[in-house]
Amino acid sequence: MSFESLGLIEPLLRAVQETGYTSPTPIQAQAIPAVLTGGDLLAGAQTGTGKTAGFTLPLLHKMAAKPQQAGQKRVIRALILTPTRELAAQVEENVRIYGKYLPIKSMVMFGGVGMNPQVDALRRGVDILVATPGRLLDHHQQGNLDLSHVEYFVLDEADRMLDMGFIHDIRRVLAILPQKKQSLLFSATFSDEIKALAERLLNSPKVIEVARRNATADTIAQKVHPVDRDRKKELLAHLIKENNWHQVLVFTRMKHGANRLAEFLEKQDITAMAIHGNKSQGARTRALSEFKSGQLQVLVATDIAARGIDIDQLPHVVNYELPNVAEDYVHRIGRTGRAGAEGEALSLVCIDEEGFLADIEKLIKRPIPRETVPGFEPDPHARPEPIQLGRRVLHGAPGSRGGQRAPSTQGAANDRRPADRNAAGRRPGAGAPNGARHADGRRQDKGGNTSSGPRAGGKPRHPASGNR
Repeated sequence: MSFESLGLIEPLLRAVQETGYTSPTPIQAQAIPAVLTGGDLLAGAQTGTGKTAGFTLPLLHKMAAKPQQAGQKRVIRALILTPTRELAAQVEENVRIYGKYLPIKSMVMFGGVGMNPQVDALRRGVDILVATPGRLLDHHQQGNLDLSHVEYFVLDEADRMLDMGFIHDIRRVLAILPQKKQSLLFSATFSDEIKALAERLLNSPKVIEVARRNATADTIAQKVHPVDRDRKKELLAHLIKENNWHQVLVFTRMKHGANRLAEFLEKQDITAMAIHGNKSQGARTRALSEFKSGQLQVLVATDIAARGIDIDQLPHVVNYELPNVAEDYVHRIGRTGRAGAEGEALSLVCIDEEGFLADIEKLIKRPIPRETVPGFEPDPHARPEPIQLGRRVLHGAPGSRGGQRAPSTQGAANDRRPADRNAAGRRPGAGAPNGARHADGRRQDKGGNTSSGPRAGGKPRHPASGNR
């Protein structure tokens, strides 16, 4: 099958051809015709299957078929909602790449940066708006944007939206949008919560699911290296040097753990940087850029920060620490083995995490092969210890319900705060005690000091990876 056979207009086909892709992925082959017919869509596809092009291409096609009249002020006709800033930047980059030969204007909007440039862009007019929920609602509350003309609404990575506690913001956005519109919901998993959200949002949707529920890609070779908790750092450095790895994405559970690991690797003459919610926009953008270009050997990331990472043929993903939520394992290792390329996902597992591992194997419905690295054999007499996550303690040992979800009220301890909110869990501009706020979302305390909330990060993906 070719993109031409899907019925897309010539300017879109030309733009797609320039990215180097000639054949649509399975989700694109099914989603594009479904969106073109005009009905609502519920689509399930694991990370790296090309779902972004699955909705951006048909939306651009439909909007080009009904252009606005010359001289008319541009109004927002399509709204794409994403959970994180990095993903928002990538999706909007896709829109610009594929719409480069169309008279359609797009913009991206997220928190942690000044609102004034976004207000200026809205005043100039925009056809497609890609946004995170919190900042979108801030602008709406201040009367900066009009969503009454929205014809197309996309909820991307809906499962991650719910994981991050955005359900109330999503409901508020839905209340603002017109009743009559075409709605598309994309999710890596179809949980009961997703089905409930789809029932509220979608009208007799077509359902597409191109991969097994909660499945990992067959192109990813998975392996577990058992190791004592206090020897993980050494083992990771050994694997990188011994195998001469040049591009490795490493996951930790918490931000301070990412920082410590990156510092250790640097001392071992391995170039490494950490990326997480506390890093400034400049630091995050620089780390992603250097990692994608190959200047940086290791990028150490928390789950939320890594949502913006999409790299062609990323060869290695390492779970330095297993996630306490099993579904996050699928998202993590989905950063490799994309679009048919082979990848390797290694997990360094200590005795404390055996419960987490059991939950993951139950979720993906298969055991992960174990291989002990010579010289790093774990102590057979070691006893499991509780795992500290901020103020919470999790027990990852067998039979201890290690993969239990964290209460949402304490999500910040695990870097699960909605990405466009500040450290107190409030959106920039929202009412808060003990301090005023600047227009750009920074907070000023009683002493006159200012501090920034989380900033936007993540360099949009290279055009060649636009439909992955």
